[in-house]
Amino acid sequence: MTREAPEGTQPGEEDLENLPGGAKAAVEAVLMVIDQPATEEELAAGLGLTVEKVSGLLAELQREYSGYTVKAPDMDQASHAGFGSSPRGFELRNITGGWRIYSRTDFANIVGKYVLEGQTARLTQAALETLAVIAYRQPVSRARVSAIRGVNVDSVVRTLAQRGLIEDSGTDPESGAMLYRTTSYFLERMGIGSVAELPQLSPHLPGLDGIAEYYDAEGI
Repeated sequence: MTREAPEGTQPGEEDLENLPGGAKAAVEAVLMVIDQPATEEELAAGLGLTVEKVSGLLAELQREYSGYTVKAPDMDQASHAGFGSSPRGFELRNITGGWRIYSRTDFANIVGKYVLEGQTARLTQAALETLAVIAYRQPVSRARVSAIRGVNVDSVVRTLAQRGLIEDSGTDPESGAMLYRTTSYFLERMGIGSVAELPQLSPHLPGLDGIAEYYDAEGI
């Protein structure tokens, strides 16, 4: 005899609740393996849940990762009672309408150092420097990037394009040179919604004489 799902429950939701951690853990498991942000609708369709249910679970996970897991009136007493309330090293963000797990921004320096100096480094220093120039000066030509870096960047630009981090942005109306800009994939990897969220460089570049030769009046 087939047992019917409780009223107000999606057919797939009852199956998920039989798993360790229930539907919330199922959402978390999916978030751990996706390689690009997923919308609430996509998560709901894949898990057999309602969008409203997924939205609530995402909000709960976001609070948990930030340490807001204690519901007792007295936070100190609840913590001593064994309820965890420490923020995780990762957080759940909604980037351009999609949800994904990212390392917490507070640990950006630590993670960056590990990625750049550890075994997981995927881009060379030259590639990272070129990508930074393109990110802050886009749309920009290869000749412009080469002038700023003082070296030929043709091969590096090809590598960045192959990795999906930059793309063609048309041509310069005056010189006819190909222009490049960063992609949505770049934003996803950086964990930001737009290039406007990139940190300002000016405070870190004091006393650079002749910089106006390469940068316009707005600076970077």
